[in-house]
Amino acid sequence: MSISTNSNFHCPRLILEDKRKEESVNKIVSTLVLTSELIRQILDTFESEMELGLMQNPPKASSLQMENTFIPELPNGKENGDFLALDLGGTNFRVILIRLKPGHQAESDVQYYTVPESVRIEDRGEPLFDFLAECIHDFMEKSDLLEKHLPLGFCFSFPMVQKALDIGILVTWTKSFNIPSVVGEDAVKMLNDAIERRGDLKVDVVAVVNDTTGTLIEGASVDPHCAIGLILGTGCNACYLEKVERIKKWEGEHPGIDEVVVDIEWGAFGDNGVLDFMKTEFDKIVDNNSLLVNSFTFEKLFAGKYLGELVRQVLLCLIDEKLLFRGKLSNMMMTHNAFTTEHVSEIESEDGERKAREILENFGYPSVTDDDLTILRHICAATSVRGARIVSICLASLLNRMKKKFVTIAIDGSLYNKHPKLHQLMTDFIAEMAPEHKFKLMLAEDGSGKGAGLVAAIAERLKAHQHKTEA
Repeated sequence: MSISTNSNFHCPRLILEDKRKEESVNKIVSTLVLTSELIRQILDTFESEMELGLMQNPPKASSLQMENTFIPELPNGKENGDFLALDLGGTNFRVILIRLKPGHQAESDVQYYTVPESVRIEDRGEPLFDFLAECIHDFMEKSDLLEKHLPLGFCFSFPMVQKALDIGILVTWTKSFNIPSVVGEDAVKMLNDAIERRGDLKVDVVAVVNDTTGTLIEGASVDPHCAIGLILGTGCNACYLEKVERIKKWEGEHPGIDEVVVDIEWGAFGDNGVLDFMKTEFDKIVDNNSLLVNSFTFEKLFAGKYLGELVRQVLLCLIDEKLLFRGKLSNMMMTHNAFTTEHVSEIESEDGERKAREILENFGYPSVTDDDLTILRHICAATSVRGARIVSICLASLLNRMKKKFVTIAIDGSLYNKHPKLHQLMTDFIAEMAPEHKFKLMLAEDGSGKGAGLVAAIAERLKAHQHKTEA
């Protein structure tokens, strides 16, 4: 893998009128610059953690789950029929009907629902799954589908261990859900049980996926070269096609299966301390002020939920050193998470200087110097470049690992969507680090909806093939 010695080449050099201030600011910001040595260490650590995560009995635990999704093939364009998708990842969720026809674009109908707190925070899991079944019934009744038998793909965007394509064991609840009795249970079985309890639905939950896997599947339905799925939004995760012989923890024989989709769950990369060597003081503060300390280590370095707060911590340090805003600390700048990733994206835009002035005025800085603006924009650029580089290290590693002639990387998420420079930064960094492998980055929206429906179609195709083989 090629690693440039000028690893921060996309970050503009800081030039100030006051050279002493310039030197002082650069000294503080330099901790955010990834040297070639750090890049190599991150790369080696990622690859080591991947191998540990794929082992049957690793000598030590990996921070990467490396979950087998049991999806051995991608969409081939021949999917045909109607399929349901249920997308549960937060307070709002969707029921979707997806109509697939070879040679045609998929059509879909969607209905949005809100999960009431009374079933999100409960001792028992049945009320939640009964509510989901009730919403499926409501959707099918309105769509005049109650007499039709439909397979359903369940996008369950919570940490889970997959035992099969249609078995997903909940590891822990996140977001606004807390139903202790469901932890350790199979979400698919609980939904199928709720559907059976009703007795008035001809629906089978045939597959469970998360939004990352759904993004890869959605991308592959558009581009047959798609082999990596990436979520780069509030959080971050990736999945990819892995050779079956490398998945040592998948016991038994798997005739006819060459590759399978592996969900890396890399948001937690480093939770075991293996990335501590690269954490800055700013990263440590962001972590210590977060809801779950020492968790989601990788995400906290750059993802949408944390990037703005990271910038704010650097700004606070510069204010404290009297290097910014004449040392004045406004009430809003003191507020946790007040500086958002959306602010970073606006400041990184072509109209960044004007946006920066507007943002600073709202933060209680109506009169700022040119140096103040230059420093703020430099911090946003430095943190954005570092984030793009960190993600690109891992993506380049996957390209080198898969050794395919061409790979499309399907990406969804608000950070990738809204940050004006991430796409180009990542394209350049990946090309630099995986020069022998051709690739492209492709926006693939709604993996959690259409992707889940497509996985249901794949599950039905696999089932039909198995029945034919057994016959």
